[in-house]
Amino acid sequence: MSFSPIKAALCSFGMSGKVFHGPFLSVNDQFILHGSWERSTKTIKQYYPDAISYDSYEALLADDDVELVIVNTPNITHYDFAKRALLAGKHVIIEKPFTVTEQEGKELIVIAQQEGRRLSGFQNRRYDSDFLTVKDIITKKLLGNVVEAELHFDRYAETLSYKVHKETPVKGTGILYDLGSHLIDQALQLFGKPTSLFADIRIMREISKVDDYFEVLLYYRNLRVRIVATTLAREARGYVIHGTKGSFIKPKSNIQEEALAAGKLPVGEDWGREDESFWGLLHTEKEGKIIREKIPTIQGNYMTYFNGIYKAIREGADVPVLPESSVDVVRVIEAAFESSNTGKVIQL
Repeated sequence: MSFSPIKAALCSFGMSGKVFHGPFLSVNDQFILHGSWERSTKTIKQYYPDAISYDSYEALLADDDVELVIVNTPNITHYDFAKRALLAGKHVIIEKPFTVTEQEGKELIVIAQQEGRRLSGFQNRRYDSDFLTVKDIITKKLLGNVVEAELHFDRYAETLSYKVHKETPVKGTGILYDLGSHLIDQALQLFGKPTSLFADIRIMREISKVDDYFEVLLYYRNLRVRIVATTLAREARGYVIHGTKGSFIKPKSNIQEEALAAGKLPVGEDWGREDESFWGLLHTEKEGKIIREKIPTIQGNYMTYFNGIYKAIREGADVPVLPESSVDVVRVIEAAFESSNTGKVIQL
């Protein structure tokens, strides 16, 4: 079988395209960054001279060379753009959140199945080094049975984002849809689906028109999981996991995002490797002895996701992030808003 790279096109070339997609597609010989839809500012050729700048989405979809479309536009557009791409015969990756409603996500799954196309959510934070380390600690039962977990995604921003669409109060905006999509996905990957939840979603900054803080409690039979994100935390927290045998505390780090934003390419043996200062603290009982020590962080790499997409399209493997799991995230988000609005625990 001859090698055939996948030609991919982006729905926009803003921060997401420049930081989270372009660098990985450009250095991976399994892909060709074929082009991007650019509505006004034409910049993709400054980064990738051979790429096409499409003037319209119709032109992108009409290009028979494009096999894979990455929907990385404002959340409210995800359903429409993904549906149109699938019906045009393209495989599709959708940025988080997958859609703004559970029903929209379910409809896209049906359309993808009917069209024989591959559909996946872009949950890149599954490949963060801190999350991979927490997952490894839990999988190895180093804490015994987990009874309590906290997952934080903290940022500090006194001013609003320059991305106007993120600060406009329409369906799908706000910190729960944004950072919450990551934390909920990680919680579901670690612990499965909760039985119920309670949420407190707020606007903390007077200048903000969309939610910029949330706390969601996910209830399981013998476990409580708390996920929190805020825009007013100068000192970011990370992961706190308690079990019947011990605890693991891991600072939050964004080494891949920071490196990508600085213009570094995702190559080399040290890509995604954390500095020792970010190592987590394990305090537990092991082989009859109490230990308290720093644990080296597992190396992360978002490229794992793209390699999985290639195998799914070319070799028939499952996509690295199943669309059903992304729909589960949206379901939790909708339930969290219902809980916050009513002040009630919502059964799932």
